[in-house]
Amino acid sequence: MKKLANLPAASLALFSIAMATSTDMTASGKLTYPQAPTETVVDDYFGMKVADPYRPLENDTAAATLAWVEAENAVTNSYLSSIPFRSMLRGRIEAFNNYAKRGTPFRWKDGKYYFYSNDGLKNQSVLYRMDTLGGEPEVVLDPNALSDDGTVALTGISMSKDGKHIAYTISRSGSDWTEIYVLDAETLKPLDDHIEWAKFTGAAWREKGLDGAKGFFYSAYPRPEAGKEFSNANEFHSIYFHKLGTPQSEDTLVFTDKEHPLHFHSVGLTDDERYVMISVGGQGFGNGLMMKDLETPGSDWVVIEPSQDYEVGVIDVIGDSLLIQTSYNAPKNRIVTAPLSAPTKENWKDLIPEAPDAVLTGCEVIYGDRLFLNYEKDAADHPALYSLDGAKIRDIKLPTFGSAGFSLSKEYPDAFYSFTSFLYPATIFSYDLESDESKLYYSPDIKGFNPDDYVTEQVFYPSADGTKVPMFLTYRKDLKRDGSNPVYLYGYGGFNISLTPGFSPNRLVWLENGGIYAQTNLRGGSEYGEAWHEAGTKMKKLNVFNDFIAAAEYMVNEGWTKPEHLVIEGGSNGGLLVGAVTNMRPDLFKVAIPRVGVMDMMRYHLFTIGWNWASDYGTSADSPEMAKYLVEYSPLHTIRNDGTPYPAIMVTTADHDDRVVPAHSFKYAAALQAADTGDAPKLIRVDSKAGHGAGKPIAKVIDEYADIYSFIFHNLGITPKAE
Repeated sequence: MKKLANLPAASLALFSIAMATSTDMTASGKLTYPQAPTETVVDDYFGMKVADPYRPLENDTAAATLAWVEAENAVTNSYLSSIPFRSMLRGRIEAFNNYAKRGTPFRWKDGKYYFYSNDGLKNQSVLYRMDTLGGEPEVVLDPNALSDDGTVALTGISMSKDGKHIAYTISRSGSDWTEIYVLDAETLKPLDDHIEWAKFTGAAWREKGLDGAKGFFYSAYPRPEAGKEFSNANEFHSIYFHKLGTPQSEDTLVFTDKEHPLHFHSVGLTDDERYVMISVGGQGFGNGLMMKDLETPGSDWVVIEPSQDYEVGVIDVIGDSLLIQTSYNAPKNRIVTAPLSAPTKENWKDLIPEAPDAVLTGCEVIYGDRLFLNYEKDAADHPALYSLDGAKIRDIKLPTFGSAGFSLSKEYPDAFYSFTSFLYPATIFSYDLESDESKLYYSPDIKGFNPDDYVTEQVFYPSADGTKVPMFLTYRKDLKRDGSNPVYLYGYGGFNISLTPGFSPNRLVWLENGGIYAQTNLRGGSEYGEAWHEAGTKMKKLNVFNDFIAAAEYMVNEGWTKPEHLVIEGGSNGGLLVGAVTNMRPDLFKVAIPRVGVMDMMRYHLFTIGWNWASDYGTSADSPEMAKYLVEYSPLHTIRNDGTPYPAIMVTTADHDDRVVPAHSFKYAAALQAADTGDAPKLIRVDSKAGHGAGKPIAKVIDEYADIYSFIFHNLGITPKAE
């Protein structure tokens, strides 16, 4: 009770009432929920009045908010604890996760082979190295030793060109805030170097530094206000140089933009470390780009591209030219060359033109003066090799449609790739650049899972306006199309992000119990280039929701399922998707899981980096038309309150989510629980010491999926089998 002693009396009363009623139900069987703190707030958007009664929940550190969260978790835990198979289901999910996982080997500047590995249920994967392939592995860094509960995650590593130092980045409790540390690469002893309040950055090493002293570039924000580290808007993302062996307070400010506080600035170097590049983003579909010659005293920044209207990125320097990947005049992307002396777009020349039927997603210069390109076609990877003059050498064949991550370099001929698909856990292959031969290097073994029992197919269905949308379906081979199958429909649809095939051990409990996993590639993503992305943005956002609704209708109309067997789920922008379509078509779904969603479309841009999403969403401050469009689909503002039955809903968020702040889910859940939407449960699950999702310890992942699948199966009336 000591924790409650300092709370205001009103908060204490709220807490005691909430606890007293947390397991109560009305006579109809409807749950009763804690009363959220409210106040009378009405915002004016160009003369349009919009009430925001749950504004107090935006203060995630206030006593009343903390009391409400604790009471909500009590209701949720009580509900989930009453599900008889919850414990069994957690054990089953844990068993599927308990297999040895290995990352793709990469050969680094010191000639050694590095790789990540997890022997089963370690909260975080461990970084190892070995002198030769098949040699004795040595632990380089074990992030599990950085915290007692696995909530400190290793988020990135980089080695200096001389192979003597390793910089690594960590995240605590899932936050986007980044800290940078340094190891002696030979002894693996930690140095005193420590960077705080960095964000969206790695460490870009330079041997000569800025004044002949070795160090690295990084991006960071000013130190945030105490108590508001995870909610206040982030401004003035700047580039610094850290000299090895000195305190952060002595770091050199390399670049900042006081006129544009909401721009992101990412830094990188060409392979020869002569040119530093800064990518500028945050308020457009693409990015601006500038460069500076570090070996010419007094050189100025050269602006390669001033706008953020399209993507542009330097691949490397080849002779006296820059090699650039861009979407300028090429919505599916192309490779161009630009003279170092005049690198602006009027001087660009095509090296590899835009492909007519595939999207170029990446390019790098590799061993043997070759280019490695990855294309995406119908949401699956299609890698290829080219010569430096732009001539195609060959396609690289993959096992089936899926996603591949390649490990290549300019210095060594070693080539590896990790391949995954819905029924294909991440498997490592070595690849011979000369013979075009792939050989199995590492294959995981998951007890109780036989991929031959299942099948994946890709279908194309029409959306409301006739646009054909691709979707992957994965299910048991013996499944019958009789309308009785439970379907788990997942989507995202935004920010030029493509949903490619991938494996999840958590999904196996769904498949083994006769469920269909459906993953749809909605407009707003990058599956078919910038035109596909743009078609799901701003005042075309309804296309995304219509695409998703059409996917559900397709599954019903084709005889796969019925609405009473349909589950929908999505996270972040996908959480917005789930919230919006639930309000639009509550009759079409039985269960909805909006995870860490953007639920308040009128105020999202006021928190942490929310302003960065304006290029996709627009903001309520843009115009009367934009404000009206947003409020008419905003999940928080379009919840029905007329007795229309809603699906069972479980909202998920986390206390350290500083990307989509938990206030979105708090306000949405409070409004949902207060509305007249039928008797199906409307719960919120608030995780502690967790963020937006990245770096979450495997124990927390298993707990979360056990709760999600328990909620789903229970509300579908399905008792999952134990094995």
